[in-house]
Amino acid sequence: MKLISWNIDSLNAALTGTSERAVLTQKVLDTISDQAPDILALQETKLSPDGPAEKHLEILKGRFPGYRVAWNCSREPARKGYAGTMFLYKDHLEPLVSCPKIGAPDTMDDEGRIITLEFEHFYVTQVYTPNAGDSLNRLDDRQIWDIKFADYLESLDKLKPVIVTGDFNVAHREIDLAYPESNRRSAGFTDEERQGFSNLLARGFTDTFRYIHGDVTGAYTWWAQRVKTSKINNSGWRIDYWLVSDRIADKVIRSEMIDSGPRQDHTPILLEIDLSF
Repeated sequence: MKLISWNIDSLNAALTGTSERAVLTQKVLDTISDQAPDILALQETKLSPDGPAEKHLEILKGRFPGYRVAWNCSREPARKGYAGTMFLYKDHLEPLVSCPKIGAPDTMDDEGRIITLEFEHFYVTQVYTPNAGDSLNRLDDRQIWDIKFADYLESLDKLKPVIVTGDFNVAHREIDLAYPESNRRSAGFTDEERQGFSNLLARGFTDTFRYIHGDVTGAYTWWAQRVKTSKINNSGWRIDYWLVSDRIADKVIRSEMIDSGPRQDHTPILLEIDLSF
């Protein structure tokens, strides 16, 4: 099975925009479509509480014919047009779809951050983890989120193996970002967030990129838009992941980044795994 995950940073802009950035985003969508993944996970869709409009669904159908769509959007009391997640999966797949609430603090459970696909022998779930904020104003809540989400994944793992992906908003190790020393108290690289990710892995999950590639350096999934040379200089962070239950780690065939060309921000990540049980 081939799976791709991507923080798209506004589905509407990606599908209907005409700016230079929108054109670059559409080229990345073309690259993903050419890969013909069985499942595509999208984060930060930024759709209205009602989900994709008809025009969005029509464009998606044109770009990804033969796929079904499931989504989870931010709704009151959370901000509208914020966060959000979406799955596209091939027609022949027939998962049970759920959008769980995990008992997270503040409005996090209403921000459309998790979707889960349940198959006969495994789960595929995605997350758009809350950012701790530029001034770390949401760090305390983020720490609670990390515990609650780990609890949720562990509950699934007790039933059947889990594949989980998304923008986790944390660079786990020093080799997961270009400049660790100058980012010790930056959102996404605080000791608290890194420990939260370590705790998640300790629940029985494997970081598939590290499983396949070991301690390779300079491999990132995100480059800051606000710094024009961030991607040219590869001043990036690895904050997007494919994790799997430890007991199916040996079934992973590939776990890698997909080249998104000159477009900064997130790049898609790919997982290929043998799920014949």
